[in-house]
Amino acid sequence: MGRGAEIRKRRRPSRARGTREDPILSRSVMVVHGPEAFDAGDVSRLRLLLSPPRILVAGVMARTAAEESGLPVTFCGEPPSRVIPRVTGPVYLVNRGKTADSGRVFGEIVARRLGIGRGLVQVECGPALISVWNGGDRPLADAISRRTGYPVQARKTGPGEVEPVRRIRGCRPGEAVFVNGIVIGTATEETVVLREQNGVVEPVRGLAPKPHGLAKLARAGPLDLKGAWCKSGMIRHAPPRAGGGSPPVGMVQVVDHCGVDLYRGLHPGICGVLAVGDDTTAVCGHICAHRGVPVLGIVDRDSDGIVREGYAPGSVVAEAVATTDDELGEEVAALVPEGPVCWEEWVEQVLARLGDRVRVQRFPPG
Repeated sequence: MGRGAEIRKRRRPSRARGTREDPILSRSVMVVHGPEAFDAGDVSRLRLLLSPPRILVAGVMARTAAEESGLPVTFCGEPPSRVIPRVTGPVYLVNRGKTADSGRVFGEIVARRLGIGRGLVQVECGPALISVWNGGDRPLADAISRRTGYPVQARKTGPGEVEPVRRIRGCRPGEAVFVNGIVIGTATEETVVLREQNGVVEPVRGLAPKPHGLAKLARAGPLDLKGAWCKSGMIRHAPPRAGGGSPPVGMVQVVDHCGVDLYRGLHPGICGVLAVGDDTTAVCGHICAHRGVPVLGIVDRDSDGIVREGYAPGSVVAEAVATTDDELGEEVAALVPEGPVCWEEWVEQVLARLGDRVRVQRFPPG
């Protein structure tokens, strides 16, 4: 525990009795980061204990887990540091990090981005702890503590990076490392250090780089590394849950080597998704499984295993035999019409054109 930190003994949570004794809770908004808090049941339990009038969801895979949970939430599609400042009134952040330390690091990053004057109340579900960063809303933290039994700890953010680098802490060697949803390599140490040169990201230490990923990130345009979304490990551990179905005729959405972009174009008129790249195919399949939207994945079997695969019926994964998924993906993307298509007919036309240049896996197998 750092200097000046304050911690209270954990107590048993009070029974849910409405919000009369803690009126601050009746107007406090819950912001949830990451899928783990949904998958572990934290959000469902905290909703019963704290009765938030609104639950805002930050992050892509958090949205998928939230949709599967069926809880009444609002999807923001932005990181917590952008969502929280737009909330009027009391607000707290709910998270479940890989470890207690990674949860603390995440809270510090968010608090630093919010600024000293804003403060932050962070409910970290793994260690069952409430952190009040930079003189945040202590009455709110105390009210949450009375309901949950979680102890309250006061924290202050340290100085930001002096060097023009970005450190991704809490990594496990062998894990995939992302910047803005693109895998740029695998971790070789607990801390990965990156730097930015003229808008291009370069590894400094702790990363076995993936040149293809770094090149893809560079093609995406100049990058503000300090404000980028950086992460290591699986983006969700739980398997996808089967859901509804998509229309047999509709538009085809193209997602090229960045699965986290899927939600930007996914709408009820989409009948299927063309996903280019192994990890992109896995992410798109995972997200679309609950919605029942099939995927045509173009892969070359260099997956980093960032999410557990699952596919809606009618999905097909086509593995490039003597070329790369980039080349085949570009060819197939050119075959996507501007108007609506019959998904099954279009997929069969694509596979007939690719012929023996691909090995085909269908879902369900048959």
